[in-house]
Amino acid sequence: MFKSRGDSNIVYKCTVRLLEDTEILECEFHPSYKGKFLLEHVCQQLNLTETDYFGLRYVDSAGQRHWLHMAKLILKQVKDASPILFSFRVKFYPPNPLLLKEDVTRFQIYLQLKRDLLHGRLYCTSNEAAMLGALIIQIELGDYDPNIHVGNYVTEMRLLLRQTDAIESRIQELHREPVEGTPCGAGGVKGLSTQEAERTFLKIACQLDTYGVDPHPVKDHRGNQLYLGINHGGILTFQGSRKTHHFKWSEVNKINFEGRMFIVHLNYPEKKHTVGFKCPSGAACRHVWCCAIEQMLFFTLPSSSDACVYSGGGLFSWGTKFKYVGRTEREILERDGLLAPRDHQEEGSSAGGKRKASSVPATPSTPMTGDFGYSSLPRSTHSAPLEESGMGPGGVPEAELCDGGCLLSGPAVDIALACCDKPQGSCPEYSTRDPFEHSSTESGATHATHGTHATHGSHGTHGSHATHGAHAAHASDEWARPALQPPPRPFSLLRAFVPSFVFVWLSLALAALLLFETDWPPLRPLKRKPELVSLRHHYYAPLKEYLKRKVVELF
Repeated sequence: MFKSRGDSNIVYKCTVRLLEDTEILECEFHPSYKGKFLLEHVCQQLNLTETDYFGLRYVDSAGQRHWLHMAKLILKQVKDASPILFSFRVKFYPPNPLLLKEDVTRFQIYLQLKRDLLHGRLYCTSNEAAMLGALIIQIELGDYDPNIHVGNYVTEMRLLLRQTDAIESRIQELHREPVEGTPCGAGGVKGLSTQEAERTFLKIACQLDTYGVDPHPVKDHRGNQLYLGINHGGILTFQGSRKTHHFKWSEVNKINFEGRMFIVHLNYPEKKHTVGFKCPSGAACRHVWCCAIEQMLFFTLPSSSDACVYSGGGLFSWGTKFKYVGRTEREILERDGLLAPRDHQEEGSSAGGKRKASSVPATPSTPMTGDFGYSSLPRSTHSAPLEESGMGPGGVPEAELCDGGCLLSGPAVDIALACCDKPQGSCPEYSTRDPFEHSSTESGATHATHGTHATHGSHGTHGSHATHGAHAAHASDEWARPALQPPPRPFSLLRAFVPSFVFVWLSLALAALLLFETDWPPLRPLKRKPELVSLRHHYYAPLKEYLKRKVVELF
């Protein structure tokens, strides 16, 4: 991290890599600037007006990737980074990029998909890869010219992750062949203009299963390596290059995480499922959760005003909260005139309220409970290796969950216990009486019976038993009757809060003096933190000068 000091403020510099690796932007920001400022600045440099689909990504000191949050301070998010480096990327892949309003926006989507194809994220068959590669050649080089395009010119351009000789030959053939539908056309790309080739590329790419998928490595309950993808269609799982499951957003009821376990609650017409995926680390699990929440809200919420603060994690992940910022896809389409605006009153009373009730992510404090009376994902197995616990993620022995093929084949998902909500009133109601009241009643009944039997005996015996029963009932009543307590002490705001308030502020003042006025070696790295430098420059130093002037005036 490098910065330039001025007389009145501090300016931080950062580097933004664009979708073309050879292009970068050098930007500056102040400590008070939020992520939205930097994204808008980059989009302005690229002449982008449809900024909602894009974001800035960075990597922290632990190697974990993050999206720059638009409503949080930039400096607070990248405090450990040196130098500060961002990557400008597509964050929300539109379901149909051909509906985008601006050509420059479609071009940025094309550049992102071109990167995805090169790095293996946009997986496709050999024929599809050859066609996409030929379209890239057509966009970059234009129509085939035998005088210019000689030899194996495709080899000089890196297009695919596994660019074999066979695919390169097929790409050259498609580049030489005219477009299908033209005279002597054989289904190639020759004759397409740059915009037509770009649109054809986007049309093919957006129909692939891996379109818009950033693969997250996870493991299932048996330890099999999977990749989790999240896009406009929902949550997908891949084993190698094969898609195994697709959980649509309409089927997702709740999303949360705990420890290293990413948890998806699914709603099917007849039953419910809980699916768990084990991430490499807690930070990676939080990142997957944030990505899933953002993607779900962007593509499903009718309005960003319906979003609230979502909490994730539980026993092992306290304090993780997420607030969605920005427009939703529906708001963008309504703004561009591609969708008719919905009636707000109808939206709030029907669809909007229903969606919010069924798809808002939940924390483990409100788990789905099945017919067996316990949570489908007990806390004890969320952060422990599943194979060591001997239980599936649903809290059921693995032998009862499936035979090992339930995750990798078939449409049903039984990674965890299939849960159903209990009907109201199925749980036994507990008495609210004093626990000793039942003993008193039984004691009275016993002695009354005893007294009845004594009637057949002597009168003295009967009286003795009756007296004993009366004393026992009286003793039980005293147990059941609460003892008189002294009146509660009246609440005093002064006694409750003022000492704590004074103690906290004195502690903060002593800590500030120790940090800013001493040169203790263990505190030197802490004093160089950008937050403390900014705190000292903007608050501590002016307050110190003010107090010094007041003291001089008094004496």
